[in-house]
Amino acid sequence: MTLNSEEKKKKLVICICGMAGSGKSTLAKRIAQHYGLKYSSGGDALKAVALEMGYSVSEKGWWETEEGLRFLEERSRNPEIDRRVDQKQLEWAEEGGIVFDSWAIPWLLKGGFKVWLEASETVRARRVAKRDNLTIKEALKFLREKEAMTKKIYKRLYGFSLGEDLSPFHLIIDVNFLSKDEVFEALRLVIDRFVLGREP
Repeated sequence: MTLNSEEKKKKLVICICGMAGSGKSTLAKRIAQHYGLKYSSGGDALKAVALEMGYSVSEKGWWETEEGLRFLEERSRNPEIDRRVDQKQLEWAEEGGIVFDSWAIPWLLKGGFKVWLEASETVRARRVAKRDNLTIKEALKFLREKEAMTKKIYKRLYGFSLGEDLSPFHLIIDVNFLSKDEVFEALRLVIDRFVLGREP
């Protein structure tokens, strides 16, 4: 039986990935809204695991609370928490109808449509500086420290090289010279034509 585009949409799983400042969160939220899909970030899954572990999770600003910081400290000591977070997202992927903004899921999920956003360090630092009200120098320092730590975590846990091994991805979009709207339109066109099989 051949599924029509609406039936395909209900089963759709999209993973959007890229280094910090590449625009993955903004794009993932917009794609989810456009297609009426759920949106999940690694932070959502992390909160779900914290809840399962007995923490009292609130919606906004929880990470800055004493309890939120205590959970993050526990996470840094216990790599199994990250495994549980990734497992939680894989469970959500089985349900379908979801867009992931995640670093690990593209490598761990067997199915789904996976997109990598390629952006230079300079472009990403400029975006992070503007977003977080930092100088370019501060943003570069933040990016390099965060990326070194993140790459180390995933290399240790799963053996893949974040940002270097792009083999899981079906589509790579160079976002260096594109606006947010242009990136969205490019991905929407690919999803409509090649994933959902809609006529232009």
